[in-house]
This record gives sequence, structure tokens and C-alpha cells, in this order.
Amino acid sequence: MTEKDIDTQAPVDNEQEQDQEREQAQIIMTWFQHIQEVMKEQFPEYEVDGQIGNNPTYGPMFAFTLKNDEKSTSCGFFLNEIMRNFQTNPNAGLWLSSFFVDLLRSPENHPLPNPPQSEDEAKELLDKHIVPYCAATVREEFPDQKIYVDLELHEEHGPVLEAGFVAVEDGNNTCALPLQYLMTLYLLNRDPAEPLIQAMYRLYEENNLGQ
Repeated sequence: MTEKDIDTQAPVDNEQEQDQEREQAQIIMTWFQHIQEVMKEQFPEYEVDGQIGNNPTYGPMFAFTLKNDEKSTSCGFFLNEIMRNFQTNPNAGLWLSSFFVDLLRSPENHPLPNPPQSEDEAKELLDKHIVPYCAATVREEFPDQKIYVDLELHEEHGPVLEAGFVAVEDGNNTCALPLQYLMTLYLLNRDPAEPLIQAMYRLYEENNLGQ
């Protein structure tokens, strides 16, 4: 390819890229507006505010805030989980609102937590709050089982929290979630232990531990 060919080719590629970006931005905005309307239907007595963010690892995210008098409650979601639920779950509106119900029962405000401002702050949040909370919650969920919980280093995902049933020695006996993912859930006012518990239930059923 000659230099002249490259010169004429570059603007076309650039244009296509810009078109794709515009199209993607439009899809994100359409979903955002749709979900905001669903929130208004689910919580007609509240004022609903929303914001769009982007996580470098997990992609576009939405956060919604319900306001009523002096009270304010916020919760966030990954766009991909919203799309998956609204395309496959007939009760997606109830699924969405369920994340706010427990927060609304509490008399306190629930703004989104402030992100850690340094690596030391992030490490302290994980070591002193998120990891111990997840470990304790998983053990409480399966009181009849001895649970293994530990930190591991995954080649692709970096540090992960790994959990499993000590009684299961062979086959698929552990599940693991990246610490970055658990931190992101926490910063969205979500329960970071929830996906770990769901994964553990799958192991529980696969290995017939309830029998």
C-alpha cells in the first residue's frame, strides 16, 4: 500500500469509528431513558435522578437516585446486566426495584459510597470490609457446610476471592470473583457477596450437597 493509499484510507476508517461511537452512545442513552422511566413507574412517589458512567473493565453503568422529602437512596447497575434481564426476564422491573427496597426500608440516606482515592485506601476497604463481609456472609448462608474462602491471583483477572465447599474434593469445587468486581459492586451500593452466594449455590446443587 502506498503512502497516498494510506492518506485516502484513514479518514474513511476514522469516520466509521465515529459512526460506531455515535451509534453506541445512542444505544446507551436509549437504555438509560427506558430504565429511568421504569424506575418512575416502580416508584411513583419518588423523584428519580439518574447518571451514566463507564467502568474501564465492566463497561457502561447506570446509577439511579430516589429522592423523597429529605431522604435520598442510590443504587447502580452494569448496562450488560440490565440488557440481559430486560431481554430475558419477564419481571425485570421487579428485579430492578428489588435492589432499592431494602435500602428504602432503612431510615438513613444511602448515597453511592465515595471511591477510594489511593491504592492504600482501596486495599484497606477490601481487606477490612469487603473480603471479610463476603466470607462471613457465604458461611452464614451455608451453616451446614465447611466453607473454604481465600484470596488467589488469577492470570487474567488479577486478585480474586475464591470460595468452595471443603466436602467437595473432585471436579468443579470452587468459584472465584475478581476483587475489582466486588469493589465495583460495593461502590454501586450493591451487595458484593450476592454473586458469590449465587455461584456457591450452583456448586451446592451440582455436587448434590443438599442430599
